[in-house]
Amino acid sequence: MNYEEAISYIHGTYKFGIKLGLENIRRLLSYMGNPQKNLKIIHVAGTNGKGSTSAFISNILQQAGYKVALYTSPYLEEFEERMRINGENISKEKLIYYVEYIKPIISKMVKEGYNHPTEFEVITAIAFKYFYDEKVDFVVLEVGLGGRFDATNAIDSSLVSVITTIDYDHTDRLGHTLGEIAYEKAGIIKQKGVVVSFYQQPEAMKVIIEACEVRNAYLTVLEKSNVIIKEQNPDFQIFDYKKYKDLKITLLGEHQIYNAALAVESVEKLRMYGYEVTEKDIKEGLYRAKWPGRLEVMRKKPYVVIDGAHNPQGMTVLKESLKLFKYDKLILVIGMLKDKDTQKMLDIIVPEADMIITTTPISERAYKASELAQKIDKENVIPIENIEKAVKYALDIAKEEDMVLFCGSLYMIGYVRSMLKKVIIKT
Repeated sequence: MNYEEAISYIHGTYKFGIKLGLENIRRLLSYMGNPQKNLKIIHVAGTNGKGSTSAFISNILQQAGYKVALYTSPYLEEFEERMRINGENISKEKLIYYVEYIKPIISKMVKEGYNHPTEFEVITAIAFKYFYDEKVDFVVLEVGLGGRFDATNAIDSSLVSVITTIDYDHTDRLGHTLGEIAYEKAGIIKQKGVVVSFYQQPEAMKVIIEACEVRNAYLTVLEKSNVIIKEQNPDFQIFDYKKYKDLKITLLGEHQIYNAALAVESVEKLRMYGYEVTEKDIKEGLYRAKWPGRLEVMRKKPYVVIDGAHNPQGMTVLKESLKLFKYDKLILVIGMLKDKDTQKMLDIIVPEADMIITTTPISERAYKASELAQKIDKENVIPIENIEKAVKYALDIAKEEDMVLFCGSLYMIGYVRSMLKKVIIKT
């Protein structure tokens, strides 16, 4: 099996859809000897901020000298980004090895009359086995969708369950109220577990508190009053959190300050288990943390910024974060998927733009550029179906004091990021 065949096998399981429930993934893992049972896991759920918070946590632990695995989704540019150890993607050779390992196990499972695992179940099972074989100290495990029935929740226990901000997204699967969505996210909370949560809207917070009471779990809620923002600019942000002074991060936007504080709170809980993490580790880990595609500045004159905002809360945060930058005109390049709250997101970000270019993300679920353009009630809207042409046009018309902002879909942002790295030099 070569790399292309391995990736094709994984993606070929997409046809088995998304099946919410843990029976199948647990059966697959049992066929594999249950590698997840021997991993020390920090489990991260939420609507927005999961990836950034996970990146902060893993960098702090890595700085403390631990061997740390990070499991995230989706990927931006390379599939291998989904499984990392100490910041390094799984190699193509090892990915091939694990696909060859799991393929006959799945065949046996199906032959014995069980359902074929879904794509996400296959990837998650491979990740657990890879991390187990590599004898990592910790796994920072990001939930794929929801929490309660997500394949990552096949684990029996976690050191810490972390819940980032909860808002409306995937309402067709997770529910139409914040309470229903919070119930799904709170599904990662374990019996007598340790839980750290972002401060939530009251309806969501009530559900998390109740879930902790039912499971006798120990809950800590991030207190916004403990965060003191000292400096924000297009290069870095400085803040205090409780006893920690002058914490510095290069991820931009006020929301990342709170994600970083949530990570600090989560790592502190590991001391309950006897793990040592110093203030120096926390400071260095936060500063070194990178999370591409989230308010990422690719160039400064003109500003070229990419952001993965793809739901209303994310778009609101993006809009607020634009205040960090000084620019003349905003050229917005936007592409979206049909299963998102498109109109609400457009209503948030479109008024900020002086010119809008719509384009088509590479996904069967994507709006065509012309369809998206029709939803925008504003002049200066130009539909360009081809992403490469849209990127080139936006860069060509931007003056030195302008900003070009790409957003609307993570599927689009990853592709755009790869392109931008080839055509511009980050300054």
